[in-house]
Amino acid sequence: MQKINSQKNKGFTIIETMIAVSLFLIVVVIGIGSLLNTTSLNRKSQDTRSIMDNLSFIMEDMSKNLRTGYDYHCSNSLSNLSAPLSCAGGGGIISFKSSSDGGQWVYEILSDGTLQKSISGGAVGTFVVLTPPEIKIDPTSYFLVTGAEAGDNLQPFVTIKLIGTITSENNVVTPFSLQTSVSQRLIDI
Repeated sequence: MQKINSQKNKGFTIIETMIAVSLFLIVVVIGIGSLLNTTSLNRKSQDTRSIMDNLSFIMEDMSKNLRTGYDYHCSNSLSNLSAPLSCAGGGGIISFKSSSDGGQWVYEILSDGTLQKSISGGAVGTFVVLTPPEIKIDPTSYFLVTGAEAGDNLQPFVTIKLIGTITSENNVVTPFSLQTSVSQRLIDI
């Protein structure tokens, strides 16, 4: 009688294959989830950075205009903006004369969270909104002016403080706080 050599098959069983495929799928799903989360965070970061760049440009433009201007007037009302006036407590409106055209320029922080500018003395209908809709400026933001009055032996000095929030496309709110100080370029001592 001849002995039959029984040899085991050296392949994978269906159970082993199913377990291997399941583990592979779990790893792929976790990897894709991480990739999507990273992409979302990158998009939010780019959106916030773009908006902050816009806000920084607005602050730089205001600083340049204030630095070259003169006859600062700080208040919380658009009436009688022509006479130089300091405000140690801060105000939501600052006006000044522009050295480029001699006109009265006005920056105003509105209660709806926008910042606007007028180069026509603050006349009704001459304001242009500077901030994009994603930025809401807190009403506690202010312009602080010292040394604006003639004969006070102080060089005019302006501090701008903007506090607020940025709301990105996916409704993520990011707070910000910017502050800068500017002194008048013309000697006024």
